[in-house]
Amino acid sequence: MPSHVRPYTRAVLFSPEAHEALIDEPWDSDNARAAIASIVADTELAFDDGWPMHPDDFEDGDSAATRFRTIYLGGAGVVAALHRLAGRSFVKLKRDYVPYLERSLEAPPDFPDAERSLWMGEAGIRLVLQRLAPSQSNLARLAQLIAANAQDERCELMWGSPGTILAGRELGLDVTPSLDWLRARRDADGLWTQELYGHSTQYLGPAHGYAGCALALGDLADVSQTLERFAVEEDGLVNWPPLPNTPLDGSRDGQIRTQWCHGAPGIVATLAPFLDEELAVAGGELTWRAGPLRKGANLCHGTAGNGYAFLALLERTGDERWLARARAFAVHAAAQVEGSRATHGRGRHTLWTGDLGTAAYLADCIDSRGDLPLP
Repeated sequence: MPSHVRPYTRAVLFSPEAHEALIDEPWDSDNARAAIASIVADTELAFDDGWPMHPDDFEDGDSAATRFRTIYLGGAGVVAALHRLAGRSFVKLKRDYVPYLERSLEAPPDFPDAERSLWMGEAGIRLVLQRLAPSQSNLARLAQLIAANAQDERCELMWGSPGTILAGRELGLDVTPSLDWLRARRDADGLWTQELYGHSTQYLGPAHGYAGCALALGDLADVSQTLERFAVEEDGLVNWPPLPNTPLDGSRDGQIRTQWCHGAPGIVATLAPFLDEELAVAGGELTWRAGPLRKGANLCHGTAGNGYAFLALLERTGDERWLARARAFAVHAAAQVEGSRATHGRGRHTLWTGDLGTAAYLADCIDSRGDLPLP
């Protein structure tokens, strides 16, 4: 481990109570395909001009009647996942979702004043529509939204320009103004300051912080050196706090975050190609040692999202043990989906917090490769 990674003084780098033991069940690709088919069938059956909110996603003002339409918690993300699976011949869809996406553009926004956002706004809906039914008028509107987001002060992937940079790059649009502005906003310590939710904050993870910005730029020469300075190491394992220069357990609930949005799994899953291999492996080993997350199977803060760190390390190192570990997490995540469905009597129909992200992860484990659905 590089000598300037900070040692940690606690006995663990994760909160054991936030994790659970892997189930004792072997990987079977046929079972994984069946789990994907079950998730997709349940999702299509539940469609009713979108998908109702799951109780685990409720915040103030939400109810079962709430039907978000955007990517992170809404129907556009569900449709993106469904077509990703159908395009790889894992499933055959029973419904054409293009009319739904078109209606979503005419509906009141999920989040007012967030139309430029990739995950929470109009830009994300239009990106999915462009994949399914490309048109010049839709592309032109996307170009407007991406250009308008070029100097978004939030400097993070969910709402800000890093997300729309990824979308623009996929579409072949010129995102040079966004790239130039984001580079210029980098702080002296190598991070970015997020003007987010009424606060000025520096985050490290991919959803809101440094990792998402670095991914969008794609050409930073000092990614590994920067992250080494904020890593916390013990016995060859590494984790990162949500905020730089704070204790791992410095959150209000005292729990150490070891998930995609905050912690080693997201750093490794997002930036493994840019990290020193020893540092990336140390983050992956920590993710494996911690085990599946009790929160559930999802991508943002669940077992499937953590498992993508292993697929990233498979690509980075060529070591097949990472595929075995990814598949072990996939078996566990599939069981978590079934357990949640039995508890609630329904599926969780979102991409980033629900069952569709797990289905995408299962498919990538079958194919022995894959990246998180960013964007």
